[in-house]
Amino acid sequence: MEETGEALVRLENVEKSFGEKTIIKNLSLDVFDGEFLTLLGPSGCGKTTVLRMIAGLESVTEGKIFLEGKDVTSLPAAKRDVNTIFQNFALFPHLTVWENINFGLKMNRIEKSEAEKRIKSALRLVKLTGFEDRFPSQLSGGQQQRVAIARGIVMKHKLLLLDESLASLDLKLKRDMQVELKEFQEKLKMTFIYVTHDQDEALTMSDRIAIMNLGHIVQLGTPEEIYKNPKNAFVKSFISDIDLINFKKTRMNRYA
Repeated sequence: MEETGEALVRLENVEKSFGEKTIIKNLSLDVFDGEFLTLLGPSGCGKTTVLRMIAGLESVTEGKIFLEGKDVTSLPAAKRDVNTIFQNFALFPHLTVWENINFGLKMNRIEKSEAEKRIKSALRLVKLTGFEDRFPSQLSGGQQQRVAIARGIVMKHKLLLLDESLASLDLKLKRDMQVELKEFQEKLKMTFIYVTHDQDEALTMSDRIAIMNLGHIVQLGTPEEIYKNPKNAFVKSFISDIDLINFKKTRMNRYA
């Protein structure tokens, strides 16, 4: 990840209100090309709202959003160079693995030979070669997660947004997928913005973490910086129940 030059994603003084209630308050953030950045915070802090505004699924009340230096604040979701993976994966139950991955390519009229090449490459990456003809109901939770990732990456967008995408998995599978998701991101050299309330998840996968509370970013930094030097009482309290041994072991394995 390179933190110099133009940010891939830039939020400038962004606010979001629903009626008279302001959810996001004067928020600014740069996300750099090839970065895995996590929006971390308790339920109701505004992290999913920020993700949805970047995706174009929520309008911005005040401020601006830029993608690759272009003002996309008023651009609809379909015209943004972004893919989003939701908590429930949003797979089509009546379509096979191949058809699910091909759906966006077909909608964008990608040539059949190019689409096949992309799908086969994505299946190899997520270790689902041979599962092409299965339906979502025939897959485990982890396999469904991989299909959702494959569907996102075949579009070759620079930015992938993930909203609590591991939340429905059991603890062991979740920890396995944390490592795999980071490996996918590094191999693809894509920018991931990930939303979670799970501190272990954020500390394991992220290059940087933006900790949110009450519509604000209260601390932004690497996992090590945040873990060792929390800026205020809220951050210190929020990350105090992290499994230190597991955190150190996982981070060491990533950089071994």
